[in-house]
Amino acid sequence: MLSRFDDYPIHQTPDPIAHPATHDRNVYDRYWFNGYHEDGDFYFGIGAALYPNLGILDCGFSIVHDGEQHSFHASRRAPSDRAELRVGPFEIQILEPMKHLRVVLDDNDTGIACELEWIPRTASIQEARQTYQRGRVVMDATRFNQFGSWRGTVRYAGRELAIDPDVVRGTKDRSWGIRPVGDPDPGGAPSLLGPQFFFLWAPLHWKDRCTHASSFEDSLGHCWHFDGMVCPVYESPDDLPGIEDPDVRLLDRCEHRMEFRPGTRRISGGELRLFEKTGERIDIQIEPLLCFQMKGIGYTHLEWGHGRWKGELATAGESWKSETLDPMAIDNQHVQQVIRVRTGDDVGVGVLEQLILGPYTPYGFRDVLDPA
Repeated sequence: MLSRFDDYPIHQTPDPIAHPATHDRNVYDRYWFNGYHEDGDFYFGIGAALYPNLGILDCGFSIVHDGEQHSFHASRRAPSDRAELRVGPFEIQILEPMKHLRVVLDDNDTGIACELEWIPRTASIQEARQTYQRGRVVMDATRFNQFGSWRGTVRYAGRELAIDPDVVRGTKDRSWGIRPVGDPDPGGAPSLLGPQFFFLWAPLHWKDRCTHASSFEDSLGHCWHFDGMVCPVYESPDDLPGIEDPDVRLLDRCEHRMEFRPGTRRISGGELRLFEKTGERIDIQIEPLLCFQMKGIGYTHLEWGHGRWKGELATAGESWKSETLDPMAIDNQHVQQVIRVRTGDDVGVGVLEQLILGPYTPYGFRDVLDPA
């Protein structure tokens, strides 16, 4: 199956570009973005992913504002042209690779729509390859991030929200490889290992820089994957030094001292400690401002989970009041919280993503979902 990309000298295997190098059913290629007001007034999340061995392309857009979260979901049969990033009324438009893009959700029956332009503050930053085994390889992926701002409008529930790039920050996240998606793998012996996952991800915007820290840990708190860096920021996308920035400083490690809201596994405050290669330590105090349920764009969603066949084309919308959700339900564990951050006299804003399942000794969790 040929595509327009086969006319470029970019092949990594003898197959056409549209053919994945692996037969693993869980191969994926994902776009993900967030955007949030610097005072925590609102947050929106955007996701779209291709699952070539499942033959599916799906997407989601969700916004939380004034105590309510509103979500748009859509799924279709994967197109043969990999550059076609449209699912019903939703489309990602790549205007200039690694720099300029637009996300459009046309007016539709859900009442949720947007026109959003991505404006980068940093170059793109590649994270280290993520490989994770639980008896078999369940994750083997590459990811890169970029910090930026948004311009445009969001419409939902009869309201229109202006998105001002001076106060609405965000993160672009691209990843691809193998990660569990779709329906569970059929058959085979059940795993002898109970569920366990500890993940923190903290991209932060400061006035004169951006910092990032990401940590995967086992049940004893041993870190099996870490990414961290300090990134220069630029006034204009035209000032970016290239696809990557030679002045990015990689960090050595990260420590965390988190507090949890009683009766939940949701972080209520705490501290991140970032360590430079020189040994210098950056202490960052965090204050959660707003919580976004990642199921709004498919993560752990019981019906609109990623990579599930919904038909040739399907769309849906849903809304809920944040305070009515059960904080210990399995589909409500994966969240991103808008956080205000401080180090010394500097004040910044960012998000803290968390997914904590199973035992984790450092914070006293012993079972699959026992609360703090």
